[in-house]
Amino acid sequence: MSRIDEMLQELCPDGVKFKHLGSIGTWYGGGTPSKGKAEYWTDGTIPWVSPKDMGRRVVNSSIDMISEVALRESAAKLVPPTSVAMVVRSSILNHTFPTALVPVPVALNQDMKAVVPHDDVMVDYLAHVLSSRGQDILRKASKVGGSVTSINSPQLLNYRIPLPPLEVQREIVRVLDQFTQLEAELEAGLEVELEARRRQYEYYRDRMVSEAVGAEHLRLGDVGSFVRGRRFTKNDVVNSGIPSIHYGEIYTEYGTSTNEAVRQVRVELRDQLRYAEPGSVVFAGVGETVEDVGKAVAWLGNEPVATHDDTFVFTSPLDPKYVAYAVQTKEFHRQKERHVSRAKVKRLSSAGLADIKIPVPDLAVQKKIVETLDNFDALVNDINFELPAEISFRRKQYEYYRDRLLTFKEAAA
Repeated sequence: MSRIDEMLQELCPDGVKFKHLGSIGTWYGGGTPSKGKAEYWTDGTIPWVSPKDMGRRVVNSSIDMISEVALRESAAKLVPPTSVAMVVRSSILNHTFPTALVPVPVALNQDMKAVVPHDDVMVDYLAHVLSSRGQDILRKASKVGGSVTSINSPQLLNYRIPLPPLEVQREIVRVLDQFTQLEAELEAGLEVELEARRRQYEYYRDRMVSEAVGAEHLRLGDVGSFVRGRRFTKNDVVNSGIPSIHYGEIYTEYGTSTNEAVRQVRVELRDQLRYAEPGSVVFAGVGETVEDVGKAVAWLGNEPVATHDDTFVFTSPLDPKYVAYAVQTKEFHRQKERHVSRAKVKRLSSAGLADIKIPVPDLAVQKKIVETLDNFDALVNDINFELPAEISFRRKQYEYYRDRLLTFKEAAA
């Protein structure tokens, strides 16, 4: 760090200039080609980056690909290399501002933005800065209201970042990349192992549920009932209040089951809300993708939990964890797709959920399947107590030095 201090003293003794994000490069928005036109998605060669691709520091591929025809005929536009992409609309913005370096040409989902910096800004430096300032950006630029958290574009573009001379940017990137390279190597090894375990787990989960002894395939609506929750907003969330489950948390915060809510809402709402009783299953009725909508978590807490109006509480005599496992299977998702609305925000009604069939064996078999799958789940996640400890240490080390290196005295205007 002494080297960087020396450079700062030599090149900008009076402090570092700060610039608005809107002035540092060329900005690009996103668009979604019509899902109804197969030619937009069949044999696509252009990465179409969406929030579900943004769990990495460097994004050079995507789950979905679009065609050249989609680029010509839809709102999707090509972002040239090399850019920094960010999520600007998603429930993940409740707690995280995902950003990533994108070294290849891509198109963007409508919930994304990207910037290609000018020559006086290193793209790697910008990626480190936005990662460092994520929580501050959320505090200053998050849009209040709306069903899904989003970033206010004018406030984002007006956000100011430090911009030292290129020589200093280059040295900061060199130091920080030493940390991220080792972390990336550790994560790559972890991901290979986890993916192998996940595939094995999913195979046995689907097989155990579909081949359950003595199971009868029954509509969910014939074995239980669905009740929709009641509305509460981000402004109702408090540090201490009524335990609650929001639809977005079902696919971002929870696994198959939980006995503790991650959020609480104001006690003044107590009589206005609807609740899931212990032993219920809470379904997400809304999702950003078809995969997210219809996901469920078994509520195993000791008290009722308030549920959002875009969730459905399923009450039945079935083992709640068995239900939550059964609705993870490929067969459930195959049936579900017939009932999901294909609008910008994907929706699934209680009538649609009620029409989906799952195998229903007797209660003893359900509990045996749950016990077996719980053991499989532990096997899949055991690795999180091995390599991840080292990854966590490296990440914290990186974040410490990143935030230190990117803290500057600002030059007078």
